[in-house]
Amino acid sequence: MGSRKAVPRQYLIRPVHILAYGFGSGLVPWGPGTAGTVMAVPLYLLLQGLSLPYYLGIVSLLFLSGVWICQTVADDLGVHDHPAIVWDEIVGYLVTMSLAPHGWQWVLVGFVLFRLFDIWKPWPIRVADRNLGNGFGIMFDDLLAGVMAAMVLQMIVWLLSL
Repeated sequence: MGSRKAVPRQYLIRPVHILAYGFGSGLVPWGPGTAGTVMAVPLYLLLQGLSLPYYLGIVSLLFLSGVWICQTVADDLGVHDHPAIVWDEIVGYLVTMSLAPHGWQWVLVGFVLFRLFDIWKPWPIRVADRNLGNGFGIMFDDLLAGVMAAMVLQMIVWLLSL
């Protein structure tokens, strides 16, 4: 995780920063990653009705653009992964929800699972977080957290269907 260094005011109006900060959710003083994940929920609800190929296509585009967004903002701030950068949490949550059934309970289960994996950072998430740099590194550990959370969510769905 990056430094708690304040975000300079001049960056608060740049579109790339607005995206990186999750439309302001990453600027909360406590739990910016959780706030960023909260910001992902309405986006998920907007996308959940898409077919899987379209959903994954949009999430892939958000990931790829996130590499550039996160790198640009990290360079501007002079901090590798500033806590205010939450675009990675937004995309990670969308990854978690890729195969989730519809319903508020699954939105909540996916949210909790993603936050647990993103905060806990078990192997290989921790390795990626510590060893990958720049925008790709910022995005990739949350991608892994999203994949692991999605796998656990699918196991829960499967167990409940028995």
